[in-house]
Amino acid sequence: MATIAEPEPASPEPASPEPARPGPAAAGPVAVEPAAAEPVAVAGAAAVARAGADVAGAGPAAAAAVGGTAVGELFTDWDWEDPAGLEARTDAFTENLARCASIDTVRPEVPHTHGDFQELGVTGIEFAAFRTRHPHGLGTDLVGLHTDHEATRPGPVYRIDGTGLFTQLDIGRPLPFADRSVDWVYAEHLIEHVPLGTAVHWLAEVRRILRPGGVLRLTTPDLARYIDGYLDGSEQFFRRHRRRLRTMRVGPPMPERRAFMLNQIFYHFGHRWIYDEAELRHVLDRAGYHEFVIERREFQIGVRPDVADLDTAFRKDESIYLEAVAPGGPH
Repeated sequence: MATIAEPEPASPEPASPEPARPGPAAAGPVAVEPAAAEPVAVAGAAAVARAGADVAGAGPAAAAAVGGTAVGELFTDWDWEDPAGLEARTDAFTENLARCASIDTVRPEVPHTHGDFQELGVTGIEFAAFRTRHPHGLGTDLVGLHTDHEATRPGPVYRIDGTGLFTQLDIGRPLPFADRSVDWVYAEHLIEHVPLGTAVHWLAEVRRILRPGGVLRLTTPDLARYIDGYLDGSEQFFRRHRRRLRTMRVGPPMPERRAFMLNQIFYHFGHRWIYDEAELRHVLDRAGYHEFVIERREFQIGVRPDVADLDTAFRKDESIYLEAVAPGGPH
């Protein structure tokens, strides 16, 4: 996968948010504190990979939504120091990002057993993805996709724009898949968008559906990098991250204040909980991953190269990568 260069753009322009994420905690085997009662709205830089790197292959409708004049008009009054205002403003952009050219029903209900997934040619699930780039993946999100005349709904499996498979579901509820039904699960910058209790319940459900030797790959903003960046007087990480956001046209330049750069990872983009490695290991432990092999990885390096390749270059400067491998398999 090609990486993204980091030049200083001549004239930064606004761009992309990400679809909404679920907030309610699912009923599950792990007892945790109650999570939020309403879905959690997610917007902002967390979706740039979809609107930037991924939209390049997402079809003409999505590309137009990202590059059209409506987007520029939408973010004319972008104010980095008004998180609530940005969240409301980016909801409208999500509507455009979820637009596609065609929706075809492939299966009237989600695959349940491993055999069902095999019949579809699917080996794993990418969460928080309108359009998975994995050739044998099933993309899923709480927000549905739509054309001018039709829209997805929870339940069926759809082929979007004649390419990838998609199903609409809520990770705040029990996953509608059988035990040991998939070989891999991938989630890039999803877990920080839900309350801690919801994260634990979702991880417990993922553990349940992974086959022996199955792989969960998680990526999320690394709190340790942000703390180190704040303490670094030269601000190398913060400078690089602001430049990266400008290159990807995520609004106007961010304020060049260390306190702002630290605060925005907590209060922008619908974030609910920010992790370092120890915190990720903690939620995995609470979700029952005691027998899994859990290892920190690097960008696009992992036990399954086809899954690690889903990492988007745009996020690598701020991300932590962690994999959990189920017992009983060849890995």
